[in-house]
Amino acid sequence: MTDDEWQAHVTREAAKAIGQWLEARGRLHQPLRALNFRELEAMADAAIARFIVLASHKIRDRSKADPRLVDLLLAG
Repeated sequence: MTDDEWQAHVTREAAKAIGQWLEARGRLHQPLRALNFRELEAMADAAIARFIVLASHKIRDRSKADPRLVDLLLAG
């Protein structure tokens, strides 16, 4: 997967995480302007969390191909 394809994939996954958060709150039908700041922060948290999971999987998968990265990740 190219970097551009990965970025598009992460963006879609982050959007899904935001949609899941809104759906779980029962507010998917409301416009974004109806959300308060705490709710917007929670949506951002959901998207960031999804990004971190995907990035960690990417690092794990790449580390298998690069022994130097494995040494870096397992150092300490």
